[in-house]
Amino acid sequence: MMTFIEDHLLSLIAFSPLLGILVLALVQKQKAGLMKAIAIVITLIPLSLSLYLFGAFDFNDQGYQFEEEVSWIELQMPSMEQQSLQINYELGVDGLSVSLILLTAVVGTLSAVASIYIKKRWKAYFILFFLLQVGMFGVFMAKNLFLFFIFFELTIIPMFFLIAIWGYLNRESAANTFLIYNGIGSAVMLIAFVALFAITDTLNIPALEVMVSQLTSQSVSGWPYAIPPGDVIFFIFVALLFAFAVKLPIFPLHSWMLKVHVEAPPAIVMIHSGILLKLGAYGLIRLGIGVFPEQFERVAYILAILGVVNILYGAVLAFVQNDLKKVLAYSSVSHMGIVLLGIAALNYSGLQGAIFQVISHGLISSLLFFIIGVIYERTETSMISDLGGLAKNMPFVCGVFLAGAMANLGLPGMSGFISEFLSFLGLFNTYPVVAAIGVLGIILTAVYLLRAVLNTTFGPAKEEWAHLSDARGFEVVPMAILLGFIVLIGVYPSVLSETLDLSIQIFLARIGG
Repeated sequence: MMTFIEDHLLSLIAFSPLLGILVLALVQKQKAGLMKAIAIVITLIPLSLSLYLFGAFDFNDQGYQFEEEVSWIELQMPSMEQQSLQINYELGVDGLSVSLILLTAVVGTLSAVASIYIKKRWKAYFILFFLLQVGMFGVFMAKNLFLFFIFFELTIIPMFFLIAIWGYLNRESAANTFLIYNGIGSAVMLIAFVALFAITDTLNIPALEVMVSQLTSQSVSGWPYAIPPGDVIFFIFVALLFAFAVKLPIFPLHSWMLKVHVEAPPAIVMIHSGILLKLGAYGLIRLGIGVFPEQFERVAYILAILGVVNILYGAVLAFVQNDLKKVLAYSSVSHMGIVLLGIAALNYSGLQGAIFQVISHGLISSLLFFIIGVIYERTETSMISDLGGLAKNMPFVCGVFLAGAMANLGLPGMSGFISEFLSFLGLFNTYPVVAAIGVLGIILTAVYLLRAVLNTTFGPAKEEWAHLSDARGFEVVPMAILLGFIVLIGVYPSVLSETLDLSIQIFLARIGG
């Protein structure tokens, strides 16, 4: 039994959410409480398997582990020199993947708990929820571009319906904007993957890491196309860069994300801000640095500047917002700029800081959006001017809200401090002037977060909120777990850095670092 689990551990994690769909199909659609309970229990299965994966992963072993490879698709291609197109089902994980899989499992379970606020069409909601989970797990496990694209697309379709059906007043506009931006990004990504396959005859990511490097250095005389191989590879890289820039998102491709954070239900925003935004960063590292290291170095300075723009633009716009959801939405834009800075640094500290920020922001943003959901459930507003003095009746919720904000602005002892410190340390070693400008964003972050949180929680208590109750039992659990992980990474960063060490060294070796 254990041998079977270990041999198919990645597939079991990725597809175990489908069990929830089968079980829910047997439940009457009127039984909301039963469906919510089943959904939470089912998410514990991939969470348990992910914890087992994290514990069993050998962090001293280079390369992919728990690999699965099965012949999947074989198409006869008479028009091509090769006789058939062979696509395999290939999964594998390294230290980077394992960390993100565990983050996905944790946020997934806690989002299922937060979904208890959903008030209609519960069965359809949780079916889409489970499909979304399959897509997220699969992206972090895929070892070839075909699977990567399939799982990547699987995150977009359920997300569109989850926003359009269960969102707030302008949900349809937000869902359409989400679909347009991400659809264009996916189309560009598909073109890049097809072009890459056409010139390399492989979709396997480790094989591409070798072949792209060989093609980049190939002489023009040995190349069958009119455009030099280095230029073709660079064009493909730029196409992928655009696709992942939409997903991260990088200014000015960010507007869709703001609408999603404002209009989607809190449980789905937890997943979106906690996991889905990170697919862009994962793609930049896995494919950008991993497969196109020379091309990535050529644009690193531009990415560093765009990272600073993200940080300052997001921070300034967050400061002038009156809606808590918009404050955190622009805050996410700003913090994704720190991720971009760390990646663009192309050194150990910077890359480690970027990955720390990916995981740290995933935990912190999930916590903050969950708390906003709790406040909205009681007051039916997220406008800062309508709130105030909530701490008198909701001391636990407001205390955790303040702690989450402190983590987000980089208070020492919290995960945000480690990630921001390492990202800027890495960039100071590479582009000190750009890093010095970007540091201004840390000051602005403290200003807008403290303004938003303090005006919401402290000050004179308004009479209309006198009846509010503090956190209930099922609300305490997500807050306590997320805050626990945030503090754990803040006071003991080795729990994550040791996991990432070998993977970062391998990525740096690709760029000669």
